[in-house]
Amino acid sequence: MQTALYSKNRSVTESCALERPARATDPAFPTAIAGSLLVFPTPLPYSVAWDLQSRLHHERLSDVRPDTVVILEHQPVYTLGRSTDECDWGGDEALLCANGTALYRVNRGGSATYHGPGQIVVYPILKLAQHAPGPRRLVQLLEDVIIRLLKHWDIDGHRIEKRPGIWVLTPQPAKIASIGIRIERGITLHGFALNVDMDLTPFQRIRPCGFADSLVSSMNALCGKTIPLDEVKSDLARIFSEVFSIEWTTVATHPDNHLTAADEFARIN
Repeated sequence: MQTALYSKNRSVTESCALERPARATDPAFPTAIAGSLLVFPTPLPYSVAWDLQSRLHHERLSDVRPDTVVILEHQPVYTLGRSTDECDWGGDEALLCANGTALYRVNRGGSATYHGPGQIVVYPILKLAQHAPGPRRLVQLLEDVIIRLLKHWDIDGHRIEKRPGIWVLTPQPAKIASIGIRIERGITLHGFALNVDMDLTPFQRIRPCGFADSLVSSMNALCGKTIPLDEVKSDLARIFSEVFSIEWTTVATHPDNHLTAADEFARIN
């Protein structure tokens, strides 16, 4: 039986307590920088998404591509981050993946999690120094994006001290978004996953983010209605642009698997 998460001894940061990013208040930063946005309409295998991330990271590191944000869904997959213990996922790959779900060990922070259709994943490939002084501030900015998105849909998202990700507190405390990042040679990898309209059953087979008492929820469950994924993807693109002060100068809404830095995307109107 899963137990309640929140107690008065844990610190909760309200959704309204949001800071503006350094770029928006520091004259040393330009008002906005150019960025590229890739939005996939159908779920991708994790291996394909990882190959794309790796290629974009190399191109950003080589300065042949601007900051790039990828918004997508995954085909069913469990991923194990750098801090994953065997007890977080059971240690039996055949049992965990008996229904055809994939399993990958990845180099992001955090423990075990699940991705699947109806969960929107955002992978920012950014030059960290242009946005934050370090990983902690980057995570705070990603949290701001999630909280503002939820607020747009009349859902109150919260930070809970020592509990990574974003949480809802009613009808009971539950995690609605997970965050796991990596900084490699000054360029960010991985990102966050937001449960929108998905089957939450696979989370019951693991300890999400390493917490045995962690409940999970979704926007659909909280709103009591079907949430249009395309609308949420569009909202995330807009809010990410606002929080990170990025102007989407190029966008692809149906990118293929062979994108390179030289590709010309349809310009945003």
